[in-house]
Amino acid sequence: MIIQFAFYFIFGLVLIAALVMAVILLNFFGTWLRAKLADAPVSFGKLIGMRLRRVPMGLIVDSRITAVKAGINIDTDPLEAHYLAGGNVSHVVLALIAADKAALQLDFNRACAIDLAIKGTSKTVLEAVRTSINPKVIDCPNPTTGKVTIDAVARDGIGVKVRARVTVRSNLNRFVGGATEETIIARVGEGIITSIGSAVSYKDVLENPDRISKTVLAKGLDTGTAFEILSVDIADVDIGDNIGAKLQAEQAEADKVVAQAKAEMRRAAAVATEQEMKARTQEMQAKVVEAEAQVPEAISAAFRNGNLGVMEYMRMKNIQADTSMRDSIATPAASTPA
Repeated sequence: MIIQFAFYFIFGLVLIAALVMAVILLNFFGTWLRAKLADAPVSFGKLIGMRLRRVPMGLIVDSRITAVKAGINIDTDPLEAHYLAGGNVSHVVLALIAADKAALQLDFNRACAIDLAIKGTSKTVLEAVRTSINPKVIDCPNPTTGKVTIDAVARDGIGVKVRARVTVRSNLNRFVGGATEETIIARVGEGIITSIGSAVSYKDVLENPDRISKTVLAKGLDTGTAFEILSVDIADVDIGDNIGAKLQAEQAEADKVVAQAKAEMRRAAAVATEQEMKARTQEMQAKVVEAEAQVPEAISAAFRNGNLGVMEYMRMKNIQADTSMRDSIATPAASTPA
């Protein structure tokens, strides 16, 4: 009885082991065999570990096979680590292959760092390597911003409109932490404006547009960026408005408004002074009338006190009558209406 029980127990263990092996073979054998036949072997233990860590073993194994076939031996552990860190394993492997074929110095750790640095953007590490191999052309200014030209003013006041094309190549050593294309566009635009602004006349810019390129390249605008500027080519140069004349006209108009305001202030002050003088004249006339009103009283007092005689009074009246007659003769008579 005991022997029979032991037999069934051993048989059950063997059956369970066989089922486990069957499951392992069904789930991992195909992947293991594919890696083995590609001379990029991966052990069953690592495949099981990937399944337990919820890492897509097909992606990791296929990436390793691709790298090994291209002559780059990468183990599955660093590929798993990069996947768990949120990186794109396929792009990293393809970038390493492209860099190796182009004889660029790019190791796995730097490729992973670049891939993680640009995570969440529209760029990839593979694009960075391709740009390092095949230079990229950037329009300056960027048409997506709504501007098509860079506007600047020469020293003679004439506006100049420039459109440039910048040829850049990725600098993989500075790609992590380096400034992006927006910085390149901004710096090139600043250099173009400075070059045009230092020109004596707009004619100098039209005659020698290459002086803009030379000035911009001499400034070392790619310092601290993820790119290396190969050339700055002026694609188009147009004449803009006469900014100097416009500014002078606007200044003259402003001076005119200021002068009119000052003249109005002076006119208002003169009107106020005139009104003040009229008021003072009326005040003086009132005083004269008041003084003339005291004359009859003074004459009466002179009669009462004996200081004025009848003959003297008559002589005074004669003088007044004579004066009135002279005034009437001297003053022309007002024309009577018909």
